[in-house]
Amino acid sequence: MSEPAVALVTGANKGIGFEIARQLGRRGIVVHLGARDAGRGRVAAAQLTAEGIAAYPLRLDVTDAECVADAARALGERHGRLDILVNNAGITGGFFGPPSAATPGDLREVYETNVFGVLAVTNAMLPLLRRSPAGRVVNMSSTVGSLALTADLDAGAPGFKDYNLVTYQSSKTALNALTVAYARELLATGIKVNAANPGFTATDMNGHRGHQSVEQGAVVAVRLATLGPDGPTGTSQDDAGPVPW
Repeated sequence: MSEPAVALVTGANKGIGFEIARQLGRRGIVVHLGARDAGRGRVAAAQLTAEGIAAYPLRLDVTDAECVADAARALGERHGRLDILVNNAGITGGFFGPPSAATPGDLREVYETNVFGVLAVTNAMLPLLRRSPAGRVVNMSSTVGSLALTADLDAGAPGFKDYNLVTYQSSKTALNALTVAYARELLATGIKVNAANPGFTATDMNGHRGHQSVEQGAVVAVRLATLGPDGPTGTSQDDAGPVPW
């Protein structure tokens, strides 16, 4: 019998990340819960273990190069490969206002996690993903990162007109560009790279104002993480299918 697939979900000690880990684990996948706070990671992993899931905490601060390298080394020593990487860790930052009031520091704060962190983690894990017979990378994006949707200045993406989030919105647009770039680079390897748009989900990030549950929000990421060999790469999708870039 073949060994179970191995997954890493960043920012997995709570919210959508935790639920993605849970749903992957229920499919028999060994899940590693990346968490910046080691204690919270252990608590989250113990909860999934109690549910019969093979879950392990992994100290992972995506903005800390040494921590990222240590996490990749630990996964390599334990499994020798990685089959699924879900780049879920993300922040909104402390700035809520129009772009004319933002500073480079406001953007940098968010980009450190939402963009640079994804790049750092993905590059660190790529040697392990290349050893997988079916590597999958899922970047957690958002409909507010879609230029096609937000370019409609009268309507915009769902929820975007309710608040000014130029830092978060632009970071997800940049993440979309990264997704396409990785998909192009890895096209011949069989590693599939896609962006998941969970929808307006109730989490700490939005003060639980979202209209859908984390169980619903996790579905698209799990689907993209478990794509078969004929599945797409270089796409942005929500639970209904492709979302325009």
